Amino acid sequence: MRDHPRKQSHPGVDPHPTEWVGRATNRVQWLLAAAGAACLALGIELAVSSDWTSGIIPLLMAVIGCVAGGLLMLFGTLAFVNVAVRVDGDALEVRCGHMGLPRRRILLTHVVGADFVPQVTPRQWGGWGYRWRPEQGTAVVVRRGEGLVLRLGDGRTFTVTVDDAEAGVRFIRDRLHLSAAGAPAGA
Repeated sequence: MRDHPRKQSHPGVDPHPTEWVGRATNRVQWLLAAAGAACLALGIELAVSSDWTSGIIPLLMAVIGCVAGGLLMLFGTLAFVNVAVRVDGDALEVRCGHMGLPRRRILLTHVVGADFVPQVTPRQWGGWGYRWRPEQGTAVVVRRGEGLVLRLGDGRTFTVTVDDAEAGVRFIRDRLHLSAAGAPAGA
């Protein structure tokens, strides 16, 4: 379930990489996507094979309910089956799901600090997905576990659950020239 880059000690390999990539997946979401596909299939089955003798309104409501519920479950869960975080020289980019949507890009010039959090849970944020809580900020939560928290210059925070978040925090701090306490190095 973890996708950590391997440390290599080969001669000629750059000891200071130009980008960091982290990923996290949640396989439980596939079960919810399967339930959504089942609801969608039930709606289609009702529409195609029903004899329509019980009345058009109840059948139409059942078909629309099953199809709409199935589509919401299917696409709502597939969007947050995995997350990919990429930090390069000037920005952090978060892409969710297989299509990369929703997507968020944060310029490192807007970041004043980065912290490692050993345990982020969906319960803290009110569930899986792209979350906002007034007292906590914004988060992308695809599973429970480690995450990184960015403190932005406008006072907001952005949290993302990702494997090897500690390495991502070190990479961001190196890019921002921050110490472990979050203050600029040498200050």
